[in-house]
Amino acid sequence: MRRHQTNKGGAKGPSQRQLRAGELVRRALADIVLRGNIQDPDLAGVSFTITEVRVSPDLRQATCYVAPLGAQDPAPLVKALTRVRGYLRGQLSKEVTFKFTPDLTFQPDTSFDQADAVDKLLHSPEVARDLSHDDEEDDEAQGGGE
Repeated sequence: MRRHQTNKGGAKGPSQRQLRAGELVRRALADIVLRGNIQDPDLAGVSFTITEVRVSPDLRQATCYVAPLGAQDPAPLVKALTRVRGYLRGQLSKEVTFKFTPDLTFQPDTSFDQADAVDKLLHSPEVARDLSHDDEEDDEAQGGGE
């Protein structure tokens, strides 16, 4: 019998252990950043959030998704965090007790942009027209020509 089962599509999601470790890393990094001891001029006075941390199955790699607060470009933030990742990893090793402290990589979080695009699409005139057309067909089907 196989130890790890996959779902029908063959794709396997993160394990409970990975999810728990990712959340521990996210909270610890948020605490480290909140203290404000990071000595990088590009991070001074920049408000950002760590939205998610995805950890590899062996817990040696952690991909941190970050988003600047406000309408700022995330690229300089990602570059600055990548520069100080050694410091962040050292501080992380003091905060969490893993066998190995994960290597950190930073990526911009685009989920807010995707949600905004879907919201704009749902509020477009074409979708509103299609929805009103579907409502009329539903009324006709239920009323049945009274």
